[in-house]
Amino acid sequence: MTDQTKEERFQAIVLPHLNSAFNLARWLTGSHQDAEDVVQEAYLRAYTFFDSFNSHRSNASNGGEDGRPWLLAIVRNTFYTWYEQKQTRNAHTALFDEQSDDSYGHHNATGEDPNEFANVHQQANNDPENLLLQKDCEQQLQLALRTLPLEFREVMILRELEDLSYKQIAAIVDIPIGTVMSRLGRGRQLLAKKLIASGVSGVTTPVSVAAKRQEL
Repeated sequence: MTDQTKEERFQAIVLPHLNSAFNLARWLTGSHQDAEDVVQEAYLRAYTFFDSFNSHRSNASNGGEDGRPWLLAIVRNTFYTWYEQKQTRNAHTALFDEQSDDSYGHHNATGEDPNEFANVHQQANNDPENLLLQKDCEQQLQLALRTLPLEFREVMILRELEDLSYKQIAAIVDIPIGTVMSRLGRGRQLLAKKLIASGVSGVTTPVSVAAKRQEL
């Protein structure tokens, strides 16, 4: 494959999914700037290893649909590399919120890791501007989704926001389809508990709709 052909195929198959790539990275990192860094690195990796992309899936007639799961798998892997590097640099600091020594490395009764976004809800409660936003069920839904542990959040994002099949999610996350289904079920349960705990009940707006309304 010539460099020109490779570039043309890459632009046709991978570039159209930039929004999906950024959406996944944004929900995983919780930061616009960090998401940009992750996506930039992911696209460099995707281009470097594009020759390994199965040729029969790269036919432009399929609208590039097969390129999205392949790209999102790279984005996810790039995120975890970034995540581990950041943890190494900040051995006693969680990814976003500093944890107390007593709670570091432990899980609470719901099975959630307190090292992940544990203070987000508390910070929102202390912020007058966010107090107003919390009156909106959609804002509460977005907050609850952002604070889900990574293993549940990533499958929720891929299913509810990206509308991927169980099979595609299993390939991206590299887990059995049954595990995808169980994590989705557990994620939805945790999401419901968070909403109830925050005083939200009777939410009728689908996760996918409310989450997509968030400015990313």
